[in-house]
Amino acid sequence: MSTKAEEVRSEVSNRYSEAVASPPKTKGGCCASKAAAPPLRKGSFVDLAGYSGEEVASLPESAVVDSFGCGNPVAFSALKPGEVVLDLGSGAGIDLLLAAKKVGPGGRVIGVDMTDEMIARANENIRAENLTNVEVRKGIIEDLPVESASVDWVISNCVINLSPEKPRVFREIARVLKPGGQMLVSDIVAHDLPEEIVANAALYASCVAGAISEEYYLFGLRSVGLTDVAVRGRLVYDANQLESAFKDSKAISLLPQQDRERLRELTRSVAGKVWSAKIYARKPD
Repeated sequence: MSTKAEEVRSEVSNRYSEAVASPPKTKGGCCASKAAAPPLRKGSFVDLAGYSGEEVASLPESAVVDSFGCGNPVAFSALKPGEVVLDLGSGAGIDLLLAAKKVGPGGRVIGVDMTDEMIARANENIRAENLTNVEVRKGIIEDLPVESASVDWVISNCVINLSPEKPRVFREIARVLKPGGQMLVSDIVAHDLPEEIVANAALYASCVAGAISEEYYLFGLRSVGLTDVAVRGRLVYDANQLESAFKDSKAISLLPQQDRERLRELTRSVAGKVWSAKIYARKPD
């Protein structure tokens, strides 16, 4: 395990720990602009992610307030009662709760997250919903604390792009899926980013610098033996949406004004080159 990869994971975990501890009005700047409270703030990434008003209203407020996602993988998956679902980087639990309601008491939902504060928040939300078919395990998505061939679905919401070792993540997805099991994730992908963005640590936790191309993402899934790999939807971000993804970040706010302006220019310059994709794959029977 490379030292560089550990440094990236530590930085990302610290950013999310800071974000979840921030007062609602100051939250933001990781993988999404966060809603202050239901109803969702118009134009926020949680709005754009495809969560319905009915879904949001059915969840604890903190599950929504602490959501950093770029899509709603549960809405586009065909979860059935009795199935086992694994959520990579489950955060405060918005997708855990929605999945648990779909698979019912006969099913099971497992979340994996590396950040203690997120795990604690998810467990609070699980208890608030009186759900007994959900558990959260501490771990990294490159080395999942999950048995091989044990889950029917892998879902994830804007997390894999944060991994510094994406091929390991793809191998782990293939390992934990049952034969015939399926994956549907929402994630950020990018095309032809300038090196100044790719090398910027402040933009990594904002889900920009760590994004890989859609082509490489699909290739990575196929290379571990998954089939039927396809993009089922895209939301291309404009300049304003990209800027909102990180402008309130605590890390960026501490930078000199000149550096903040440069990051703003860089981010706006890649409008149309960064998008949220819903990516599907299946493990052969």
